[in-house]
Amino acid sequence: MNLLKALAKVGSMTFVSRILGFVRDTLIARVFGAGMLSDAFIVAFKIPNLLRRVSAEGAFSQAFVPILAEYKSQRSFDETHSLINRVATWLGLILVVVTLLGMLVAPWVVTLIAPGFKTDPAKMHLTVELLRITFPYIFFISLVSMAGGVLNTYNKFGIPAFTPVWLNVSMIVAVLFFADHFAEPIKVLAWAVFFGGFLQLAFQIPFLKQIGLLPKFDLHQQDDGVWRILKLMGPAILGVSVAQISMITNTIFASFLDTGSVSWLYYADRLMEFPTGVLGVALGTILLPSLSKAYAGKDDSEYSQLLDWGLRLTFILAAPAAVALAVLAAPLVIALFHYGKFTSHDALMTQQALVAYSVGLLGLILVKILAPGFYARQNIKTPVKVAIFTLIVTQLMNVIFVFVLHLQHAGLALAIGLGACINAALLYYHLRKANIYQPQPGWLVFIVKLLIALSVMGVALYFAMGDTHLWLNFGLMKRLIFISGLVLLGGVSYFATLLLLGFRPRDYMRRVKT
Repeated sequence: MNLLKALAKVGSMTFVSRILGFVRDTLIARVFGAGMLSDAFIVAFKIPNLLRRVSAEGAFSQAFVPILAEYKSQRSFDETHSLINRVATWLGLILVVVTLLGMLVAPWVVTLIAPGFKTDPAKMHLTVELLRITFPYIFFISLVSMAGGVLNTYNKFGIPAFTPVWLNVSMIVAVLFFADHFAEPIKVLAWAVFFGGFLQLAFQIPFLKQIGLLPKFDLHQQDDGVWRILKLMGPAILGVSVAQISMITNTIFASFLDTGSVSWLYYADRLMEFPTGVLGVALGTILLPSLSKAYAGKDDSEYSQLLDWGLRLTFILAAPAAVALAVLAAPLVIALFHYGKFTSHDALMTQQALVAYSVGLLGLILVKILAPGFYARQNIKTPVKVAIFTLIVTQLMNVIFVFVLHLQHAGLALAIGLGACINAALLYYHLRKANIYQPQPGWLVFIVKLLIALSVMGVALYFAMGDTHLWLNFGLMKRLIFISGLVLLGGVSYFATLLLLGFRPRDYMRRVKT
């Protein structure tokens, strides 16, 4: 299997999903703005998303995929299918309990996540109602994540990457065609989340059936693989929870700041998620099964080379994204969100958050490459320790940036970004210290050439984008045409410089045995 082609496939599918995500968010910003209604929905949607990242995409995937990869390479197909059956059965039962409990205690959950909302009873009541509608999403999306882990392990990378499209389609259709039929139109978004989760799960079922691994109900407990997954999940839940606590505390801080702060951070984060999803998630997705297989086969050289390949691609693709987001923050926010009820003030506040987030973009994506270096070896304790330290440092920065330097919501974004850089640096240090990763020759020359290309791109974008006030006066089509031209200019100037400096795509082709 060619990993670069697999990355391109996953990245392109994720790209489609992110583009539809921008369409979705543009519609939400236009219809609901950045105020009480959007703050309530964003908090209500964030809570099941946080649980999803802890239970499914986080701890569960980190524990499940390495064991599944080991079963695939060392055991029979029937044994592997039995493992999937038992894991799916127990996961499904646990999720039913969690979903019902979450809907029951929704008022306490909202108070914990957004205590500042208690000063506005209407806002608090609306958030609780929206949460009760969106909470079943955790059931659907967690099973979707498990199915995605199976499909990725069997090299069906495109299906899980395309799956999130259905959530975006559900929300776009809901806003365009059903919002006017609700007494409280914001509730259409909550129901769209519910049905979006169902659609994602339904989409993956035929592909699991195609490879003969559609789960069947099986409560059998005496399975060594199931218990090993549970054993790994303990520290994994702690580690992933630590990362999510940073997001929760940011929401807590933001709930006490000016109305709209939660929404400004959300829209800036959505722009950040574009490169982290297209590149970071895609690279992590294809690397984890390959690293797990190399570890199971005791091929240390292949393991180190895979990590090196992933890190170089990350620098080549994530560094220009970070520079572009910082330089083009205002044009991007205005072009995508400044319509209807989303005011010029909202655009300015979102721009500030985006610039602050961009500082840590490279770190955020590097974590998604470095952490699988430990997960694939079934070592979850080291990333957990690093995550706990990063959490403490991030919260100290939150206090300093918000209460001492008075950076408000932008300070929260900056703390997250710098925390990600610290996390990545510590993971890299421990990989080197444990002799898991040995850098391949040529890194110094690689970095120097990269900095030259980034400088050329940054200067070109800065002088080409023009004054922010001009963008505020542009119409929709003019904004989209100009922002597309700037993106094209940035890409051409950056990659042309790399080509002149000797970079060639064929140098980053890498094949692994399936």
